[in-house]
Amino acid sequence: MYEVIVEQQFSAAHFLKDYPGKCASVHGHNYKVQITLEGETLNELGMLTEFELIKKALAPWIDKFDHALLNEVAPFDQINPTAENLAKFFSDEVENALRQSMATASARVSYVRVFETEKCSAAYRPK
Repeated sequence: MYEVIVEQQFSAAHFLKDYPGKCASVHGHNYKVQITLEGETLNELGMLTEFELIKKALAPWIDKFDHALLNEVAPFDQINPTAENLAKFFSDEVENALRQSMATASARVSYVRVFETEKCSAAYRPK
């Protein structure tokens, strides 16, 4: 099994609705997003996929979320902008973009980790 990993960063604020602690107040993070793709076969160039495809799939969202209040940006205006929800969101968006590109026949999103701090993160593994 082959894997490729792309990491991107953005800074944003959020608050957790209905949370019974400090995180109910607006606060910020320097988020780090790691996307892992896996697959069993390589293309004719000897690559699972191009790093650039993953970066392009992430770019619109990284730009949209950077220096924003996540609670005001869809879909997080409806769901809590937790690291867990962000991880699933990025997984779904990258997977959709890769399927539309048709350039990564065997590659699929296998793991997404969203760091709120260097020591605190949440992950999502699609089935």
